[in-house]
Formats: sequence, structure tokens, C-alpha cells
Amino acid sequence: MKKTTLLVGLAFGASFFTGCATSEQHGDKQEVASVPKVDHLVDYTDFTLTADLSKLSSNQKKMIKKMIQVSEIMDNIFWKQAYGDKNSFIESLKTPELKRYAEVNYGPWDRLQDNRPFVDGVGTKPIGANFYPKDMTKEEFSKLQNQEKSSLYTVVIRDSRGELKVVPYSKEYKAELDKASSLLLECAQLAKDPGLKKYLELRAKAFLSNDYFQSDLAWMDMKTNPIDFVVGPIENYEDKLYGYKTSFEGYVLIKDMEWSKKLEKFASFLPELQKGLPVENKYKTELPGTDSQLNAYDVVYYAGDCNAGSKTIAINLPNDERVQEQKGSRRLQLKNAMRAKYEKILVPISEVLIDPSQRQHITFDAFFANTMFHEVAHGLGIKGTINGRGTVRKALKEHASALEEGKADILGLYMVSQLHKKGEIDGKMEDYYTTFLAGIFRSVRFGAASAHGVANMIRFNFFKEHGAFQYDEASGYYMVNYEKMEEAMNALSAKILTLQGNGDYQGVAELVKSHGKITYDLQKDLDRIDDANIPTDVIFNQGVEVLGL
Repeated sequence: MKKTTLLVGLAFGASFFTGCATSEQHGDKQEVASVPKVDHLVDYTDFTLTADLSKLSSNQKKMIKKMIQVSEIMDNIFWKQAYGDKNSFIESLKTPELKRYAEVNYGPWDRLQDNRPFVDGVGTKPIGANFYPKDMTKEEFSKLQNQEKSSLYTVVIRDSRGELKVVPYSKEYKAELDKASSLLLECAQLAKDPGLKKYLELRAKAFLSNDYFQSDLAWMDMKTNPIDFVVGPIENYEDKLYGYKTSFEGYVLIKDMEWSKKLEKFASFLPELQKGLPVENKYKTELPGTDSQLNAYDVVYYAGDCNAGSKTIAINLPNDERVQEQKGSRRLQLKNAMRAKYEKILVPISEVLIDPSQRQHITFDAFFANTMFHEVAHGLGIKGTINGRGTVRKALKEHASALEEGKADILGLYMVSQLHKKGEIDGKMEDYYTTFLAGIFRSVRFGAASAHGVANMIRFNFFKEHGAFQYDEASGYYMVNYEKMEEAMNALSAKILTLQGNGDYQGVAELVKSHGKITYDLQKDLDRIDDANIPTDVIFNQGVEVLGL
């Protein structure tokens, strides 16, 4: 877990690091980006992903090896979605350090620095990544007469005549998905758990059919399997043009049975908490699924979207609203990755920015709970607009992800406060509130290119305006005003839920513009974190050899 400063010492690579600005046209918007200096590039800390495999059978260990193979395929597809041809790009880079940094970012754009290019001459990252033609305008897209154009599982390309054409993932990535499907069927043959076996078989079929609904339902039905595999096109963060298209990824997970047993009761409180949300009744008429699950895992392999830039430490899936309505969702807490970020990043940040009188309230249990209830809170609120504008995701387009993450952040804290009042969780509320503030400083460093980064800035600025967070200029420390926290929490909860329920695209755009940016004063404090050489995120040592397989 030593500190790794990627690209330090690359000042001699002048052809890659110049001060000039480059630009690239995408759709209706012209954006300009400059190549950052070497000392502005992000620091990461190493962490080795391991787990106790001693209780696993020979077949289960073989299954993990095959799952890692499938994950590597997901990784290759994500490279195509995020940038293009990986091999030719990596080979064009001059130094091992630069190649490694490009691998971490899945391309030449620094994901934790608002996607600024760190390789000269590549231009601004297309906001639609490789899901759409780079020269496509929104007007052109709107005129395309194909109902699959906004599907989660299609790309839009130009045909030989230059006309827009919609292609399913199963065809666009056919060679890779055929191989992945075969490997999943081999995994299924090794599986003894009937739920896992069914899921793997259906997921293998989904890669070929482009229909993931049945496999998502099967994944929800798994209850007792010690091994889990989250794999496929899942999150839509990479598509910043519309937020429609999903990216391929893979997590190989070992379930912590003891921790999971402790957590299983919390999802049952969702219907009760939904009724108590601090918003008008018309925004909380939907009933959360009653089959939701909450479990803890050690993750042993990351690939694709979840491995790009900032690393995921908790999962809430499936994203399909139909599945959520029928089955609820599953929340997976990635305990070993969470512990790494707490010890190596969150605690050091608190020592720089949190007032010494409140530092005793920074605890791992509070960090774990805040993260966990963030994922559970995705199940609260509303999925469909109340005024006929369709799903919240479709109505809010590219802003949907940031606002949904903001909702989960704030309603997660709401859940903590309500369950604490009921005596269902231990510890002091001061622990949860103070760790919540320190967590914002950790996550906001992911930058405005991240939906989580935007969500954190909205939350930080809103809470500071309401006096819940206070700053002492003389000392340079932040403090939580515990008395004002609940008031600010309820006010922001109501605002976000109302925006989502109304499908208010313009209102969300205004909120992002007014509150979703890092202010000059805050940036000075974040610079103090960098000056203290605190890493921004982690990179993983992982794979079959690391696991001893």
C-alpha cells in the first residue's frame, strides 16, 4: 500500500507536456482544454486486492479464474467505448510511466482532473465518448427515427452514406461478447449454487441477445452464493452527451457472510422511510421493492468502467427501473476497498481540514454506514416523473446521474439520522455528520467530470450556505454545525426529489451551474491536501497471481 506518484519525473517528456491549448468539435459545443503540467497530475496509492479463499472449493477457484478472464474482455470493450484502440495508443506513448497513467485513465484524459488531456495533441474528450459519432449534433440525433437510439445497449454510428445508424452492443462488440458468453457458460457448469448458475447462464445469453432484463432478475434472486460476479454494460456515467449508454465493467466478489448477516435487516426499513421523506406526498408515492438486499464483500478484481479513475467502493444495482419495481435492488459494500480509502485518504484529509476538536468523530464505522446508506438510498424517492415526462433518467438526460448521486448522498444521511433515532444503528450522530463532511473533501477531488464529484459540490455548497458547514479563516479548519445539519439535509432532500419528480431539466441545469463547481476558496483548501501528498485515489494490484490461483 505504498504511495505511487504516477508520472513524476516526466518533465523531460516535453513533446507530451506543453502549455498549448487544443480543441475538438463535438455536436453543438466547442470546448477547449489545456494539457496540465506534470506536478498537477493525480497521485494514487497502491492497494492489493486479496480475500480469504481457503473456504472455497476447487470448482469455485476455477470459476474465479474464468470470471477474471471475462472481466478482462469487459476491460477491452470499455477501452473501445471510452477511447478507441488501446494497443496502438499505448504503443505510441514514449515512457512506461506515461503508459501506466494512460491505462489508469483508459485514454489520454485525466478522469480526476475534469478529463483534461495529459497527452499533447489529442484534443478535448468527446462528451459522448465513442457511443456516438464525434461530429454528430443533438439536432441530428433528435431527427433520427429509431426508437433504439436511446437504448442503454446500442451505439450510434454513421453508415457508408454518412447517415446515422443504430447498432446493438451484441453486434458492435460481437467477437468479444461471443467469447465472454462462452466463458460464462463454463462458469455456470462449475457452479453448485442454483441461483448463481441460473444468473451466469442468463447473462451469457444476454451478451448475445442484447436483452439483460431476465439476467438482472436472476441476479436479484441470488441469496446464498459465496461468489458474486457483477458483469456487463451497467453504468451510464461515460455518456455525458445524453446519459443513455451503458459501459462494460466487471467485479469479481467474495461475500463476507458474517458482515452480510449484520446488514440484512436495514433494507426492510425502506417502505417506512419512503413515507417519511421530507417532501410533498406526490413525490413519494412509489413503493420501494421489498426484496432489496444489503451485503458486504471483498472485491478481488475490477475491470472496465468501475476501474477507470476513481474506484467504486459500493454498488447499487440493477439500474433497470422495471427490475427495481419488481424486485428492489441489491447493495454491495466493497469492504476491503472501502477500508483502503478510509485509512489512506479520508483520515489524512481530516487531519488537514477538519477542526481538531471534531476529529475524534471521524470513524470507519461512520464511513462504512454513510457509504452503505448512500447505496440503499438509491431505492428511495421517485423513478418516474409525476407529469408524464417519462423516467427521471430520460427527462434529466446528461444531468440525471449527478442528481441521482446527490439524492443518494443526502437521503443516505437522512436514513442514518432516522435509523439512529429508532435505535437501529450505534454510534453518535456527530460521528456520521463529521465523517460525512470529510467524505465530501475526499470525493470532490474526483472533479467535475465525475457525477459523484458534481454531486459532492452541490451538497457542500448547499450545506455551507445553510450554515451546516462552517469555516474558520484564521485556522483554516472546517467544523460541522450539528444543530443545523438536519435542517440543511431536509431542505436539500426536498429540492432534489422535487426536481427529479418534475423531470425539471432546466432546474437541474441551473443547480449544477450554481452549486456544482469548486469555488476559489475551496480550491485553495484542496490544494493544501495535495501539498500534504495525500493521494486522490487507489490503483489495484490484482489478478490470478495475486490471489495465488
